[in-house]
Amino acid sequence: MERSYESAAALAGRATGPVSEHLGSFVDLLIRQRFVAAVVYVKALHAVAFDRWLAQHDVSLVKLGEIHIRRFLRRRRRQSGPIRPETRRHEQYDVEQLLRFLQSRGICAQVVVTTTPAEDFVAAYAAHLRDRQGLAATTIERYTRVAQQFLKRRFSAGAVDLRMVAAADIIEFVRSQVTRLQPPGLKCVVNAARSFLRYGQLRGDVARELVAAVPSVAGWTTTPPLPRAISPEHVQRAIDSCDVGTAIGLRDRAIVLILARLGLRAHEVIALQLEDCDWNLGHLRVRSKGGRECLLPMPDDVGWAIAAYLERGRPVSDDRHLFLRSTAPIRGFMHGSDAIGSIVRYALARAGIDAPHRGSHQFRHALAVRMLQGRASFAEIGEVLRHRSPQTTSIYARVDLDALRPLALPWPGGAR
Repeated sequence: MERSYESAAALAGRATGPVSEHLGSFVDLLIRQRFVAAVVYVKALHAVAFDRWLAQHDVSLVKLGEIHIRRFLRRRRRQSGPIRPETRRHEQYDVEQLLRFLQSRGICAQVVVTTTPAEDFVAAYAAHLRDRQGLAATTIERYTRVAQQFLKRRFSAGAVDLRMVAAADIIEFVRSQVTRLQPPGLKCVVNAARSFLRYGQLRGDVARELVAAVPSVAGWTTTPPLPRAISPEHVQRAIDSCDVGTAIGLRDRAIVLILARLGLRAHEVIALQLEDCDWNLGHLRVRSKGGRECLLPMPDDVGWAIAAYLERGRPVSDDRHLFLRSTAPIRGFMHGSDAIGSIVRYALARAGIDAPHRGSHQFRHALAVRMLQGRASFAEIGEVLRHRSPQTTSIYARVDLDALRPLALPWPGGAR
């Protein structure tokens, strides 16, 4: 049968199992999400096969859950031979997608997952970091991973009682990480341990002395490392490498310009919504760390690039994110993903640039360097980059050494 949208809808229409009445809506959603016809057909084929299997095993929608997906994948074909591993992987992904569709509409219940006391404790800690402290998703992931490792080491699968944690437990845990981590990674573990114990202190389970017992990691330097910034010439070449004759090129050019002109972080670009663009006042609303919002002036070239993407490049979608994926499902980039970093890497590769760093943060550092060389104050730089602490901005003091040399006092007894 031809793999078209119509044939996929016909497949769904011929189903007779417990999910049959919902398969048409599932196929319609796939089409709206811009999956190509051949992919929609295969997903419909797998969904119909799962529906048929459910009917054969007398599984109702009330009982439907992930256990049935695992049993479905273990089945054997009687006539056409064994199922190839690659086909099973595609089946699993597609049937899980169908199950999420049904659960999101309340057609079948969410699967109850059995968790350990440590996992429940870490979930509450993650909610605290997100809702009370407003930390970035990547930071929350790192901190909760360390907390999970510590609790598993200290309490195994048993009940969690932080009142039983001693300083020796903390020190032993940190020492166990020394053999496998470099100093930067070990510092992350130490910071995460302190954060977790402060959470325990907030709950009333941990004394202040225990937080102080977390050992420090020697940095072997008196000043922080100098940020690696891309040169202005390379910035322009990266911008020019985006093909404005294509939808992807229009999107990527707008993103690179935002990074270069406004110094946004990757997660801030991902979080941008359509309503964040104030075209009358020329402002862009940015959601920064800690849940803070601020308005930044929108430079002309940034505004024109965003407008061009909205007019000629942005796919039609109900998603309110400013920038959307170019492949199905058409939606905003996933929070915590490296989508912006990938766009930067492709732009650098197209421009033939061997940059000191491959991530998007180098544009932020480049903006700070240009402002410093333009005699902007540290307070002004910190305001543009939305630093919460002046100490963060002070790392750029070592960038423009030529500008600082005239301020140096002559050395006593030096050459005359």
